[in-house]
Amino acid sequence: MLLAAISLVACDRPAGKGTASGKDTAVVFIAASLTNAIRPELDSFARARGVTVLTESGASMEHVRKLTELHRIPDLVMLADDDVFPKYLAPNYTSWWADFARNRMVVAYTDRSKAANEISDTNWYRILSRKGIEVGRADPNIAPVGYRTLTLFALAALRYGQVDLAKRLVENAPAKNVRSNAAELATLLAAGELDYIYDYESVARAQKFRYVLMPPEITGRPVTYALSIPVQAPHPDTAERLLAFLLGDSTKARLRGRYVDMVDRPEVHGTGAPSFLTRSR
Repeated sequence: MLLAAISLVACDRPAGKGTASGKDTAVVFIAASLTNAIRPELDSFARARGVTVLTESGASMEHVRKLTELHRIPDLVMLADDDVFPKYLAPNYTSWWADFARNRMVVAYTDRSKAANEISDTNWYRILSRKGIEVGRADPNIAPVGYRTLTLFALAALRYGQVDLAKRLVENAPAKNVRSNAAELATLLAAGELDYIYDYESVARAQKFRYVLMPPEITGRPVTYALSIPVQAPHPDTAERLLAFLLGDSTKARLRGRYVDMVDRPEVHGTGAPSFLTRSR
């Protein structure tokens, strides 16, 4: 009975090539900013279908390197930047990908953050370049929210006509305050170790943080999440069933309730996607 119970639960432990076998398994790599919202749905799928779901949460480029360098192939991969798929994964690792959710960049903070009663959408860059303010950001080498933050800095410098603004914003979010992904930054902000973080709106709302929404003109490309079943997925049939469940109307409604901005219909790129994604409705 104990072993049976364990097999029905979605586990959050290392996954990849060689960690699971059999047709009743799905291995999922998930962008950290999506994990808390999606985990209950993976649990639900596991219980209802009698399968084991092994998940691994992390920064999107960490997941890419697991596939391309370590050759750890999941059954389903969900990343925080749709552009990663054509740049790094197609065609050798994925023949298709589908945009399924959106997000927006924010500056998140709490009531105890320094200058919490001063910050607004017109002066945020002054507050966050002020000495004595602890600001966190994600690693731009591995996390989409990290390199989007640097783009935000550069475009803010142009918008506000301050040549050195990007440099000052980087300096006031030093290496000691850089973390690998959006979820780790949220943990530090909640603990009071940081005053402000550059993060996603969905994370801020889920954590009940206060936040300032960044103007579209200084955030670069839209924040778009995409997913795919890799070419050599070990359990493709189970992956398709899981994907159909995650993109079903009931699941989308629940995910929207957890602040994931699911699109009405995924936009598919490439060839070879499951027929339920490509057929007209």
